Amino acid sequence: MFPIIPVILLWLPFLINSEGLKAQLTEDEKNTIEVVKKTQNSVVFITNIQLVRDFFSWTEEAVPRGSGSGFVWDDQGHIITNYHVIEEGDRFNVTLPNQEERSAKLIGKEPNRDIAVLKVEGSLKGLYPVKIGSSSNLLVGQKVIAIGNPFGFDHTVTTGIVSALGRSMPGVGGVTIRDMIQTDASINPGNSGGPLLNSSGELIGMNTMIISPSGASSGVGFAIPVDIIKKIVPQLIKYGRVIRPGLGLSLLSDRYGQQLGIDGVAIVEVPVGSEAYKKGLRGLTRSRFGRLAIQDIIKEIDGKKVHSYDDLYNLLDNYNIGDKVTLTVERDNRKRKVELTLVQED
Repeated sequence: MFPIIPVILLWLPFLINSEGLKAQLTEDEKNTIEVVKKTQNSVVFITNIQLVRDFFSWTEEAVPRGSGSGFVWDDQGHIITNYHVIEEGDRFNVTLPNQEERSAKLIGKEPNRDIAVLKVEGSLKGLYPVKIGSSSNLLVGQKVIAIGNPFGFDHTVTTGIVSALGRSMPGVGGVTIRDMIQTDASINPGNSGGPLLNSSGELIGMNTMIISPSGASSGVGFAIPVDIIKKIVPQLIKYGRVIRPGLGLSLLSDRYGQQLGIDGVAIVEVPVGSEAYKKGLRGLTRSRFGRLAIQDIIKEIDGKKVHSYDDLYNLLDNYNIGDKVTLTVERDNRKRKVELTLVQED
């Protein structure tokens, strides 16, 4: 009997401490634990693989290009992540929470919003869709929870708050992503594409980028709001790209517009016979000496100021194909208004 007594005595404090620990958890800690339990099986690890051809033998070798996070969108096996996570990849592997690795194919991408959709091939067993929330009612100061795979450490959980709303950050597609959520929840390389959750375990954003001189978390992270994701993902699943409204015009990029000191968006080309052409809009022309001359510059759309192509691109997101808009255009320092019907952008 004597050898058994120490064993019992060793286990007794452990049991007391374990129960004591549970009792000592704050309500906030209990909430975080509950959210993680509910959502951790919706988060996956994504490996981007590039096929590299050997210069001499012409054989292809699969080389891991990068990795990131993603989350299960629906019961059809669609995985949402950042475009920059899968950029330039040829193959994609998705590691599920149970460590099972599956291959996935690219369904659609929208570089200008840094969003991509993959679909897991084969069985859908082990895939649990995340609960979709809303980002329209977020408040600065409210609690957020980030789950991802920073530096390859899978299912890492960090917490923080909504530090600010309505932030604008440059996207990988060259267009500013607006209305981003700023958070102090620790986000590191590998967190990209992972979910940002509220205290109810609902998806409110996708962790996308950080501002940091060192490349590691500095308490300034940014997430794409779920309301933007909800608008784009169905189109990527259905069409493989976003069907956007446009003016049917060729426009000057911000890079050249800034070099020329243009305040607005210069029209480069107007298709002959188009509505815009019939209403007198004109693009760049050349003098007999070969010098380019700017004709019409878009200054406003429905009374909203347009200082750049970036402004125009984001403003058009509020419209649908077939809507009518009124442009304020300037030529030779004279302004006039032109009504156009929005068409599908190529």
